[in-house]
Amino acid sequence: MSKVLVFIEQRNGIIKKASFEAARVAADIAGKTGSEVEAVCIGDEVESLEKAGNFSVPAVTHIKNKDFANYSSSAYASALAEHAQGASATVVVFANTSMAKEFSPLVAANLDAGLAMDATAYQVDSTSFIVTRPVYAGKALIDVKITSPVKVLTLRPNVFNPGEPSDLKAAVTVKEVTNADLRSKVIETKKAEGKLDVAEADKIVSGGRGLKGPEHFTLIEELAEELGAAVGASRAVVDAGWRSHSEQVGQTGKTVSPNLYIAVAISGAIQHLAGMRSSKYIVAINKDKDAPIFQVADYGIVGDAFEIVPELIKEIKKIK
Repeated sequence: MSKVLVFIEQRNGIIKKASFEAARVAADIAGKTGSEVEAVCIGDEVESLEKAGNFSVPAVTHIKNKDFANYSSSAYASALAEHAQGASATVVVFANTSMAKEFSPLVAANLDAGLAMDATAYQVDSTSFIVTRPVYAGKALIDVKITSPVKVLTLRPNVFNPGEPSDLKAAVTVKEVTNADLRSKVIETKKAEGKLDVAEADKIVSGGRGLKGPEHFTLIEELAEELGAAVGASRAVVDAGWRSHSEQVGQTGKTVSPNLYIAVAISGAIQHLAGMRSSKYIVAINKDKDAPIFQVADYGIVGDAFEIVPELIKEIKKIK
């Protein structure tokens, strides 16, 4: 029987949330194509791999090597492609994270597979495989039909609901690898402690150039803290050196799809909209009533952010 594989991404031994969304989709694709489904994780010491079973994936293969503790695009791609070939996999599914954006094309090349990235929908049965993905900076959607024997698919995070986890646990098999293709390797990763990653956050509050200076981002941080949200920023803000690139939302930053996206003093250039327009609910606060951000917003407030945001924080505190 053919097999659908889903890549379970881990960082420092902790599974990324978006991987469980991909697991549920992989299980659905397997059901629709009459295939088996299996999760694959690459790393050294990884926690809680059995949780893949909570999302309808009954088996996990842990491809293990001490050199896999740090990410290596060449080593990860070689190991995953070799396993996919041995398992006779016809579909390999990834969450469209920064890691997968880099090494999923390498896997596709090794497997001579068709590749569709950043999918927001799919139509799959035993005879066809069609993926919907954004094009033209998110202004349009295109349906891509993959006809190759092996198919590789990456899914936009926070678009596919993984549903409620079950109590099932996956059977974990450890596959020790002795030789790792370490032509490239991440030596060190530095991350700001205590900050939510905008790529995975369920709620995001982003600030733009209309805040007039980095000192005023305390408003964004306070609102985000009250909501339990991540802090985001526009490209103009990052280019000015007010915030780090890790917070940038947009075509040249991170693509996000949270349940709630609040854009404060962001006009809504097309590059920014491309990175957040698939958010479930968009709230815009801007003093320019003609700002493009209002064209995609579900709720809009026309006014001065320096007056509105403090009042919004007060009201949220009252409710809490």
